[in-house]
Amino acid sequence: MGVFTFVCRNSGDEWTGKSISSDLEASAGSTFDLQRKLVQAAYSADSSGGIQSSFSLVTPTSGVFQVIIGGASGGAFIGGGGGAAVAAPAGGAAPAAEAEKKEEKKEEEKEESDDDMGFSLFD
Repeated sequence: MGVFTFVCRNSGDEWTGKSISSDLEASAGSTFDLQRKLVQAAYSADSSGGIQSSFSLVTPTSGVFQVIIGGASGGAFIGGGGGAAVAAPAGGAAPAAEAEKKEEKKEEEKEESDDDMGFSLFD
């Protein structure tokens, strides 16, 4: 698994991205094109699996781009904006969904039990 973090800067009409841990770098006319080039550069350095990426602007002329290669497939990113995102295990979302369903059922049961006040409309 490889994690590549790039510092991205805009100078005039060109965006550049440089890795903080290796010699990988790229430049392009837009952030979209820069992200594509940086993913290709990271994948050429480590092609061990699937690719996940996240881009976050820090200022209008700078940003952080992270590429994770070979992480847990089917996982979800957890993080604010993705600058320092962490991959969750593949089954991480299912237990949370089940817990929410159980809470909803408990709330529904409470609503139903409030109706029983010991007498009927027809008494």
